[in-house]
Amino acid sequence: MLHTFDLRVYYEDTDAGGIVYHANYLCFAERARTEFLHKLGLSNHKMLSEDIGIVVSHLEIDYKQPAFLEDKLTVETSVLKMGAATMLLKQDIKRDGILIAGLKVSVAFVCMSAKRPIRIPQELRSKFETYQE
Repeated sequence: MLHTFDLRVYYEDTDAGGIVYHANYLCFAERARTEFLHKLGLSNHKMLSEDIGIVVSHLEIDYKQPAFLEDKLTVETSVLKMGAATMLLKQDIKRDGILIAGLKVSVAFVCMSAKRPIRIPQELRSKFETYQE
């Protein structure tokens, strides 16, 4: 199953030529991951109050086409793989169903007070498994 997040490209997202600045694709993906958590009934606030954080440990991005000012984009998020303390996410950014950027994002679950990896809690694991490819 896929989680989808729609957005519009604003002026602040672009360079002087009206093309989305390369680093802003990471912001679009981050917003989509946050909305993904909310869809699962989770939030960063709730997890942090339980001393759990999710941090990006590795990221790959493949730019296929540029996005432009006022484009409507969709970020599709799914889970590729789950480890004991890590998860690999696939995030595709599309315009009109056409891939413009593909991301693979590795995240780690950490105990915030100890600053160390922790096993993904079973309650969270079962929610994420619903979106596993």
